[in-house]
Amino acid sequence: MNSSKHTELANHAWSVADLLRGDYKQSDYGKVILPFTVLRRLECVLAPTREKVAERAAELAGQELDEDRFLRKASGHSFYNRSSLTLRKIAGDPQNAAKNLQLYVAAFSDNAREVLEKYEFNQQIRKLDSAKLIYQVIGRFTDLDLRPEVVSNHNMGYIFEELIRRFAEQSNETAGEHFTPREVIKLMVNLLVGPDADALSLPGVVRTVLDPACGTGGMLSAAEEHITALNPGAEVEAYGQELNPESWAICRSDLMIKGQDPDNIAFGNSFSDDGHRREKFDYLLANPPFGVEWKKVKDEVEHEFETLGDSGRFGAGLPRINDGSLLFLQHMLSKMKPVDVNGGGGSRVAIVFNGSPLFSGAAESGESNIRRWILENDWLEAIVALPDQLFYNTAISTYFWILTNRKSADHKGKVVLLDARDYWVKMRKSLGDKRKELSEQHIREITRLYGEALQAARDPEHPLHGKVKVFKNEDFGYQRITVDRPLKLRFEVTEETLTALAEAKPVQKLEHTDDFVAAVRVLDSQSWQTKSEAFVALKDAVVAAGLLWPTSASFAKAARDAIGVRDTDGEVQMIKGSPEPDTDLRDFENVPLDEDVEGYLEREVLPYVPDAWIDHSKTKIGYEIPFTRHFYVYKPPRPLAEIDAELKSLEAEIQTLIGEVTE
Repeated sequence: MNSSKHTELANHAWSVADLLRGDYKQSDYGKVILPFTVLRRLECVLAPTREKVAERAAELAGQELDEDRFLRKASGHSFYNRSSLTLRKIAGDPQNAAKNLQLYVAAFSDNAREVLEKYEFNQQIRKLDSAKLIYQVIGRFTDLDLRPEVVSNHNMGYIFEELIRRFAEQSNETAGEHFTPREVIKLMVNLLVGPDADALSLPGVVRTVLDPACGTGGMLSAAEEHITALNPGAEVEAYGQELNPESWAICRSDLMIKGQDPDNIAFGNSFSDDGHRREKFDYLLANPPFGVEWKKVKDEVEHEFETLGDSGRFGAGLPRINDGSLLFLQHMLSKMKPVDVNGGGGSRVAIVFNGSPLFSGAAESGESNIRRWILENDWLEAIVALPDQLFYNTAISTYFWILTNRKSADHKGKVVLLDARDYWVKMRKSLGDKRKELSEQHIREITRLYGEALQAARDPEHPLHGKVKVFKNEDFGYQRITVDRPLKLRFEVTEETLTALAEAKPVQKLEHTDDFVAAVRVLDSQSWQTKSEAFVALKDAVVAAGLLWPTSASFAKAARDAIGVRDTDGEVQMIKGSPEPDTDLRDFENVPLDEDVEGYLEREVLPYVPDAWIDHSKTKIGYEIPFTRHFYVYKPPRPLAEIDAELKSLEAEIQTLIGEVTE
């Protein structure tokens, strides 16, 4: 079936919009058209065995048997309908059309009926009936020929995808939640599956694919399409999970329409209600929502983290509550197949992120620990930077992360960074925030460059050498060192230091606080270079006033902090024989993981502050991937003469315009 036939059938289904106009908002057309298309396809698929199923249902009535199993066998599919009704029969009785349509839907097997319920189909039936449109809409779909011998499962996927796209375009405010741009999916699947092309071409290949945030199932469809293009005899089993009921219904419908098992698409939150708990997959891919908080499932996620640790999904760490991106990635990595002793098995993973997961979180934060876990396990194969304005609901830059637990020998211990930000063409018409798209040529070029990445990075003569960089895993690690300098103080009594002394808690607790401060006040305007000299003077003044000098350590520290003033030439304060660090002068440095920190201190710090030292007890290990920094190209500022000439030109132009206005 050619593309014009796909479009013709999609147009036929979408023509129902002409009937809905006025009674429905444009953004709601899909709520009628999509479920009716699903219903019509299911009817066409079940038509050859409809009578056999009805007879078997009658035979089983009243018997305590597994009716579902017998009726599935009778229908020859994973779903069935017990009724003898059809859309054409329903359309032949206009007075009872709504009632009969509801009976018809109720007669479907649970898995099919559940899909239609998620579309809130009964509500649409009532609304259409109230608007006196139900008969006309049913009639329009009875003319839509979706028999399998006319429209294959593969081609039916194209038609349904076209309807989903139109629905998404009609409701731009939610398009990003329902629909990832087709060209983005195609590139992502190329990079995910491409390295396995030889293995996928073998006879009898069976591959499983999971999308834990599957939306309407576009990525699953594209993965299946790519694999079967490499090997038409390959069997692809698609699995997914989706939180949005409408998107879930669309995805499950798509699988039913194409002959896959709809039960593979779980409904619910992947974090709190994992629909594929004990399963592993060959390929995993996802475009999870960017920057979405996980507060609603906080208790469940934290419970798993605390009780299961590394044996659970989130053992590496928990990111900030306002961004669950790295939770999705951990969830996916937990579902990789193990690599066997012969190097077989294993999985490949692709996920779309914004820039935040690359660098958010300080050393030993949840995000940093997750990156460390991934890199130290040598799972990160590559990160590909995409153009901005590529998605419907955000204009920000995005990235593909490609991961695998079965890296090829030449990729082991390495990570590829590929800069594809310049590969785009401007769209003729913007769709939401999407103003750019990838052309077929761009997809081919990026895919080819990905396959040649190691060679391109090594060869300065390669035409795309500047677009690829290769790093060792440990290059992204760093030691967050704490650089301290000694606290140096001189001591003085002034109005300011007296106020600080009076406000100190140990002084406030004295029986005669005001008298104590008054006793010290006699030393106003005096100063001392050492703490011992200052304390002798203060103690003498207090005793002379008939008061006791407190001997507690907390008082001594409070008094010192109150009358002590930072001075670069002051006395170094000591704690147990070692210099006390000045927290105001404390600094932090990120030192590459493979560099000696003392050597770094000697080279980068001591020439400027000779008395500095590293507090090794505070050293932390962090990991970040500063993608843009690695591809930064310095652009020198324009010459001043050029800027001056431009300003004079603009000034002259403005004067000319002003002159025209005043004439």
